[in-house]
Amino acid sequence: MTIFYAIAGLGLLIFVHELGHFLVSLVLGMRPRRFYIGFPPAIVSTKRNGIEYGIGAIPLGGFVKIPGMHRPAASDIDAAFGLAREEAPPLGVIVDRCRAAVADGDETTALELIGVIERELADRPLSPSARKLAVKGTEDIRDALGPDAYWRAATWKRVAAIAAGPLANIALALVLFTVLFMTSAGKATTTVSDVFPETPAANMGLLPGDRIVTIDGAPVTPESISQTIGASDGQALILGVERDGVLVRLPPTLAAVEDGRLRLGFQLAGEGLGFPAAAQSSFSLTWDVTRDIGASLGRLVRGEGREEISSPVGIVQGSSAAAKQGAADFLFVLGLISLSIALLNLLPLLPLDGGHIVFAVAEGLRGRTVRREVYERVSVVGIGLVVLLFFIGLSNDITRLS
Repeated sequence: MTIFYAIAGLGLLIFVHELGHFLVSLVLGMRPRRFYIGFPPAIVSTKRNGIEYGIGAIPLGGFVKIPGMHRPAASDIDAAFGLAREEAPPLGVIVDRCRAAVADGDETTALELIGVIERELADRPLSPSARKLAVKGTEDIRDALGPDAYWRAATWKRVAAIAAGPLANIALALVLFTVLFMTSAGKATTTVSDVFPETPAANMGLLPGDRIVTIDGAPVTPESISQTIGASDGQALILGVERDGVLVRLPPTLAAVEDGRLRLGFQLAGEGLGFPAAAQSSFSLTWDVTRDIGASLGRLVRGEGREEISSPVGIVQGSSAAAKQGAADFLFVLGLISLSIALLNLLPLLPLDGGHIVFAVAEGLRGRTVRREVYERVSVVGIGLVVLLFFIGLSNDITRLS
């Protein structure tokens, strides 16, 4: 069941990311054509005000289609109608005229000719594959030639629509961290909230609700408890706890190594902070995590820190392990992953959001669009790096599992 929660949590983070793109592009006039929960093909869908809403068969994240992400190129005409003109040669004349208009940058004429091609297609006997390709082509090219196409929008609008995805993930992380600081993670206490099964704490008889008073006879504070356990270095620990108003001395027990640290296997309860203090702590934590992730990426560029990368397999595994520890740990890890997704997408690589932001700014400064070929070549490099990171993370995850 915890695996299900982990996968659902990752899907939620991707859905929130796409929802950010959808809402901001809609507000700024780049009206999306589709918005899905999950990925197509559609299980069920409906169309309202020109936008297709649906539930996809692949239950992970979401999908949004913003019209005209790139200025149309002559090659788009060839790809869309090449098969149709082979099966119906009379289409060739109008397709060539449309191709020439696109190549010359005459979007108005090209848009009119797309309408003519669409009417001609309805009267021509075509194979299902040729018709499907041509119908999709007319839809995509019309969107790219339309006044609400992404590539036509002002630079600030394009940057806002693309940045909205990562910013939505950052906002979600802030919300999750704030909720945790207002509830269980605000201020630590010496009271035990959870004792994990099959751990030294469970074996010594520690119970939820016990208040740890001493370790090896020395009084403790919430901060010193983990420090004392971590410094035990193979020596048995004796906990004195207050249970139902009575001081109970638990038997000597050795701490066990978990994730590279000595632990007994329990969790302390926390007291919630007020909203202002919780929000401030949330921003501080977000900044600290962002700085650490940036440092990790810097080490990776220098050829170091390879072992710090995880693939979706490792992310699900970590989320599942956190879910076993309780809702608070799961939400904390979910916030960290949401922040990681945001920062990864802000890398200046196509097809990541950061790459689209860089190209939008570059096109705004130069006053004209970058040729499609440049996008495609840069995207190949970006995709290659992302795939490389995926396989490095996957190899790390397999090593940890073995």
